[in-house]
Amino acid sequence: MSDIKVASRYAKALLELAVEKKQLEEVHRDVNQLLSIAAENRDLVLLLNSPIVNTDKKHNVLKALFQKTGNGITLSFFELVTRKNRSNVLISTAKEFKKRYNVYMGIQEAEVTTTLPLTEDLRKSFVEIVKEISGLEKVELTEKIDKDLIGGFVLRVNDKLLDDSLSGKLRNLRLKFGQRYFVKMY
Repeated sequence: MSDIKVASRYAKALLELAVEKKQLEEVHRDVNQLLSIAAENRDLVLLLNSPIVNTDKKHNVLKALFQKTGNGITLSFFELVTRKNRSNVLISTAKEFKKRYNVYMGIQEAEVTTTLPLTEDLRKSFVEIVKEISGLEKVELTEKIDKDLIGGFVLRVNDKLLDDSLSGKLRNLRLKFGQRYFVKMY
């Protein structure tokens, strides 16, 4: 079975268990913590994916990271996954869990990239645009700054991309000029 299917099934099971035990927010916090640690520490990802490192070491590392703040459900889940020798799908499972959590809670994630930090008015405008696009009332807006945009913004909601940046407009012009329309002169 592919890793994506395994991660999806694990995420579904973890979400259902957390909802059943009424500990969804605690598990969500632990999953977010795992994702942030993995984003900052490539060694953890390599350790979890390594076939050379035995499952006990992997479990001990996860236990050390989450023992003080981790929820019992999350710790048991990490132990189960590492004992089944599937620690290589933990990060994918966490990402899938986050997606399923957002669907369950009715939250829409969006990412806006600009050249300067957003003002409060602009932030509210982007949140309203995302609400209109998605039809959901709760929005988590991630802000990124990219000086290469020159000006404007890029808004990403799911698989939709609204590129209103100067660099995007220049790229489109370059593509149009590259099509080489020739006019025959007499």
